[in-house]
Amino acid sequence: MIKKVLFYFSLAVILFISDIAGAQERTVLSAQIYGYKGDMVYFDCVQTPLIRQEFYTNPGEEHLFAFDTDAMVCMLINGKTKVLLLPGDSVHVNIHYNGRNIDNIEFGGSDEAVKANRVLTDIDELKRNMRYKSQLLACAALDVKPKERLNDSNVLHEKVASLLATSGVNEEIAAYIMAGIESEVYISIMEYPVMYASVRGVSVDKQEIGNYWTLMDSVTLKNDCASLMNPEYSGMLMRYCFYCNEKSAQEKGASYKMPGKLENMYAELAAFYTGAQRDAVLFNLLCNFIKNGQEIERADILYKDYISNYNKNEKYKQVLEAILQ
Repeated sequence: MIKKVLFYFSLAVILFISDIAGAQERTVLSAQIYGYKGDMVYFDCVQTPLIRQEFYTNPGEEHLFAFDTDAMVCMLINGKTKVLLLPGDSVHVNIHYNGRNIDNIEFGGSDEAVKANRVLTDIDELKRNMRYKSQLLACAALDVKPKERLNDSNVLHEKVASLLATSGVNEEIAAYIMAGIESEVYISIMEYPVMYASVRGVSVDKQEIGNYWTLMDSVTLKNDCASLMNPEYSGMLMRYCFYCNEKSAQEKGASYKMPGKLENMYAELAAFYTGAQRDAVLFNLLCNFIKNGQEIERADILYKDYISNYNKNEKYKQVLEAILQ
């Protein structure tokens, strides 16, 4: 194991440095996978579809992917296992499947990267111990009361914050992880009471959660780069916009319908947010629509408006240009 760790660490070298701000570093992800039933093993970056790789499944074979990046990335192995890497990191993952479930994950490689990714597995274990389900429909099916779900969400938030504070992981990694947790917590607050009312027939005002429209009043939204790199957080920001606009309509005695069309969502989000938050939200909205591969010409019109009026992050522009081609 020591030799393997040293080997992968030695691969984490700087490929080239054009300037300090744009330095690209060779970053390495490798995995050995056992018990997996799929024909292919997939490595996908959640920040950009331009960083991805696939391999034929062969139990125990090492699948190695080296790529260049100048920013933190979150890679998904087979769409499920998250691996966080900073530029220059080298991480090796052993994954043991039992059917569709994962029995065990082991990390090796760069010390800081291993530490960060073990925090992810600690959080997964915490959720299992709390029986905290990620799917809200599953909660409703099991008749988890909204009061219980919201309380569990607050407990999860506090425990993860405490875990990260004592973990010693890189600040950027910690912010990214916390953004993902806050996405789950805030989505639960905004969506679960309404969903439970629809599924279980118990109106929101009878759920013992207080005033639904004040539950998010104490929330401070993040606008730092690491948090906005998390697409789950951008998704939560979209939902927060619609929640606030519905709240405003309620206060005025007006009706509100959450936008269902791309163009309407784009307009509402662009009017609600400013700066880096607007940039990230509109990028993720357009990126997701384009990746679905339908009616791309609609996205192309909005893309031009986005680039002209709202885009500040050059990487967002590069990604959209590439996937529109």
